[in-house]
Amino acid sequence: MEQQNKYAVLLYPSFSLQEITCLTSALTVWFGEGIDVIASERKPYRSEEGFSIVPNKTVEEADPAGYACIILPGTINPLPALFDEKLIDFLRRGAGTDTLFAAISSAPALLSKAGLLDGKDFTAGYFMQLAETFPFIDTAHFVHRPVVDSGNVITAIGMFFREFAQRVLERLGYDPGPHFMETSYREFTEDELTFYWTEEDYQEFLEELKEFTGKD
Repeated sequence: MEQQNKYAVLLYPSFSLQEITCLTSALTVWFGEGIDVIASERKPYRSEEGFSIVPNKTVEEADPAGYACIILPGTINPLPALFDEKLIDFLRRGAGTDTLFAAISSAPALLSKAGLLDGKDFTAGYFMQLAETFPFIDTAHFVHRPVVDSGNVITAIGMFFREFAQRVLERLGYDPGPHFMETSYREFTEDELTFYWTEEDYQEFLEELKEFTGKD
C-alpha cells in the first residue's frame, strides 16, 4: 500500500475545485504538506470546471483514521456521491476517530448520510428542498452561517471558500495570517508591485535552469 499523507481530498463526479483550492494550495505550497486524492475508483473524475483528476487511492485502500483532515469539495450534482455506498461507507469508518472532516457547499449532505453530523450544528450551500427530501439530513441542526465549526467537523457555504480554508488551517495548527487571501481594492505603488526573489531562491532557480539549458 502506498504511503499515506496527513491530508486527503475526496473526489466524486462534478466536484468543485474552486471551493477547495485556497485550502489545498496553502497546505501544499505554503506549508509543504502532501495530499492524497481518494475516490471510489481509480479513474478520471471531471470537476464542474472541466478538469479531470485521477485519484491516487481508492476508498477501499485508504483509512480515514490515518488522516488529520479529509476535505470534501462541493459538487453541482450531489446525487452520484450520495448514492455511492463505497464512498459513504468510507466516511462512516471515520466515525469516532480524531480525523477532522472539512466539507463545503453540498458536501455536508455526504457527512449527514454517513452519520458524521449526528447531533452537530452544521451549514451547507445546498437548496433547502434537498435537505427536506432526505430524512438523514437533520434540519434542526442546520445553522445558516458562512462557516460552522462543530467538534471534528467544519462545514461551510461555497461562497465562503476563503473563510472555510482559514478556519480549517487554524484548526490544523497553521497560522495563515490575519489577511489570508483577502482581496484588496486599494491602489498599489509601483514598488509594491515589483517582486524579487531572495538571493537564495534566485540561486536555486539558476541551478534548476541549468537542467533545461545544459549550461554550467
